[in-house]
Amino acid sequence: MKQMHKKWYSLSAKEVARVQEVDLHIGLQPGQVRERQAAYGPNELHTASRNNPLRLLLNQFSDVLIIVLLLAATVSLGIAVTQTHQTPVEALLIYAIVIAIALIGFLNEFKAERTVQALRKLVSYDARVLRGGREVKVATRELVPGDVLLLEEGQKVPADARLINANMLRLNEASLTGESAPQPKTITTLAGSDQALGDQRNMIFSGTVVASGTGRAIVVATGAQAEIGRIATLVSEIGDQQTPMQEKLDELGKRIGQVVVAICAVAFIAILLHDRTIEGDTVHRIIFAFTAAVALAVAAIPEGLAFVVRISLAMGARRMASRHALVRRLAAVESLGSTDVICTDKTGTLTRGEMTVRALWQGGQLHEVTGEGYEPQGELRVKGQVTSATEDMQHLLQLGVLSNNATFTARDELLGDPTELSLLVAAEKLGIDRAALAESRPRLHEMPFSSERKMMSTLHSHEKGFLIASKGAPETLLAHCDRILVHGKVQPLTEDMHHEILAATSTMTSQALRVLAVASRQEMAKPHHEKLEEHLVFVGLIGIMDPPRMEVKEVIQRVQQEAGMRVVMITGDNLETAQAIAKELGITGEAIHGVDIDTMSDGALGQRAERIGVYARVNPEHKLRIVKALQLGGHQVAMTGDGVNDAPALKAANIGIAMGITGTDAAKEASDLILLDDQFKTIIAAIEEGRGIFDNMRKFVNFLLSTNIAEVGVVLGGILLHGNLVLTASQMLFVNIVTDGLPAIALGSDSIAKNVMRRQPAEFQRAIITRRVWIEIVAFGLLMSGVILLQYSHVISQHSLMRGSAVAFTAIIVYTFARLVDIRMEYRLPWFSNLWLTLSVIGSLGATLLVLYVQRLADVFKLVRVDWESWVTIAILSVGLVVIMKAINPALDRFTKDTET
Repeated sequence: MKQMHKKWYSLSAKEVARVQEVDLHIGLQPGQVRERQAAYGPNELHTASRNNPLRLLLNQFSDVLIIVLLLAATVSLGIAVTQTHQTPVEALLIYAIVIAIALIGFLNEFKAERTVQALRKLVSYDARVLRGGREVKVATRELVPGDVLLLEEGQKVPADARLINANMLRLNEASLTGESAPQPKTITTLAGSDQALGDQRNMIFSGTVVASGTGRAIVVATGAQAEIGRIATLVSEIGDQQTPMQEKLDELGKRIGQVVVAICAVAFIAILLHDRTIEGDTVHRIIFAFTAAVALAVAAIPEGLAFVVRISLAMGARRMASRHALVRRLAAVESLGSTDVICTDKTGTLTRGEMTVRALWQGGQLHEVTGEGYEPQGELRVKGQVTSATEDMQHLLQLGVLSNNATFTARDELLGDPTELSLLVAAEKLGIDRAALAESRPRLHEMPFSSERKMMSTLHSHEKGFLIASKGAPETLLAHCDRILVHGKVQPLTEDMHHEILAATSTMTSQALRVLAVASRQEMAKPHHEKLEEHLVFVGLIGIMDPPRMEVKEVIQRVQQEAGMRVVMITGDNLETAQAIAKELGITGEAIHGVDIDTMSDGALGQRAERIGVYARVNPEHKLRIVKALQLGGHQVAMTGDGVNDAPALKAANIGIAMGITGTDAAKEASDLILLDDQFKTIIAAIEEGRGIFDNMRKFVNFLLSTNIAEVGVVLGGILLHGNLVLTASQMLFVNIVTDGLPAIALGSDSIAKNVMRRQPAEFQRAIITRRVWIEIVAFGLLMSGVILLQYSHVISQHSLMRGSAVAFTAIIVYTFARLVDIRMEYRLPWFSNLWLTLSVIGSLGATLLVLYVQRLADVFKLVRVDWESWVTIAILSVGLVVIMKAINPALDRFTKDTET
């Protein structure tokens, strides 16, 4: 694994002890421990604190739109302060809006980080070590290189260490390597020497778990120097990735900023040259023109946009939490909607991470065993038909129970090798009483499994004498058998039967099953230990696998066929197993081995990645390269995983998704989204939510920009045509408040369109405002401003300027809501389907009526009452605007399509 560990592979335990200056029989002395703790520090990973409150708060002010708003407010404030007759209402209001935006984002993300802390599994635990000649328990953070570890079943390995001795030691390394089957750890020595051969099996790694057996090891690396630390370092070297939404909002913000600067310049010149109401010297005229230009720029900025985006994402995050997904960054809520490739780990993500007996072969017939995981519910079937277990089948699983060191008493009390646990569960499915079996056949002796022997045998006494139970690799066990059990009778094991067994083994292996052979022998007299494994009777085969999650197949089908996304499996397991699982789940494409990735350049990998559906035997660097290769190909990549080895790829992906229950701490820290129920199907909920939020964002951005363009057109048109401001700064600000406020926020809570999962990711990868929509926005803005200017001209020709401003003020608000109806009609949403939107529009119109008809408020905003004839005209024209837009939309579609072609 780790390059720096290679030197430990080739050294014997004594040589490692000599380098570490420790006596293997005594351990470190107290003085040595203190010195090394000072030199190496605590045995823990130092990761950047992502839930630092100050850092989270400051991050809220990094959006481009927020920066533009702050700049505009600051300029407005500076001008207002220099003018004694003005109050900086606009500037203070914008500052209040920005603070509200920041607080909403901060509170949501801080709450998410607190939840992550509650989910963390790094609860302090103890390790047994040898120090000063005594066995003691110490906190794992206090371990140092040179400590002698005492290993036992079920223990989490606290540091990287070189084995001293091992007794049937097997480790579950899935969180580090992705390999689902526990790996044997043995000490191989040269003949006549106590020096161990250089072999990875001599090493154990931090974060892995002792599945079975015992042993001793000398610590060689702790904290960041351990293998898990190297992966943490790899994660820290990957910069934070912007989500698609952040990129789109930044792009939109830059465009708006550029437009605002242009508007300021044009307005300044236009007002200075054309406004006949300006009196005084040149300096006064310049200050007045500049003040009006800044006020117009503030009106042009959709200050409600960032606020509404944040609110919409926060509501999406809450909805996701109710659907068992924790959002760590608000922008991640919508990002899955634009994702077109999901890279997923196999073990624990697509599969349960629990070995399960799936098939039994006995007497020439293959039986299926139903049920998943460690729940003892299931049936025995032959060709799909439920059947009962024969005595021979019962005997097969009884032997699997006897030749077994695993135990469990309840679902949450599992101890031992997952393969052996699966045998116990299968026996319970067939109604075998494990406790009664153990009592009637007590164990007398054991010949343990080793990677060299590839088999295990136990000796038991019973009422008819003695029973030998053996299990192991089929080829190995067959070499010890000369008879076979068929239909209740023991027969000679012929060559044809031998071939039939190997053929059955091959068939089961092709189905991604790990195959165990089982044999036995009965004796009247107690056999010698060295003769336990001679002349065995072959009983049958047991096929075991880590099964796919039942709900995953349907989810993958929906993702690939309906949502237009591609699922790619990336696993540390072997190629055959990965291919079989992929086939069962419906994951298509080529399958390659990790070593093949090492031979490819980044460019070659990127090209071939378009065709690959399965990557097997990969390491963390491979996963990282795969994600980056897909991104270079223009894909938006989501990465799911639960292991330490998934963390770098989770961090590098556009969206990292970690498992909340089985996920390691490193995976959660690197992720944007955590599935609290570990259900792959929750991703579908995230995709739906993300796409719905993206649709809503498009709606209210379209809505806000249409209004703001119309405002700018009205103000500039009034200056050019009539030589005066149609609307004052305070009037424009009120319009923005009642239109960009609650109605826009409520628009963000619109329900998700029914067809959202049948649309392609490309729709959600485009800019929030496409070229087609920009043309529509500008067209409506110009049309709306033109209609208002005509009304204004008519009213001032018949009445006063104040009456004209009041009518224009009212018309902008009403026409804005007409645009809201127009936009929602494009998404085929019922008019009153969003209660909050209906109430907010009513509330905004009510506030408008108060400003127009309550005299004190009307005086503040320099407005007069609007007569009923004007209201009727406004109502008719608002309907006319919607009808005109519906009429010109087909022409806009054709124009956009022709120009793109």
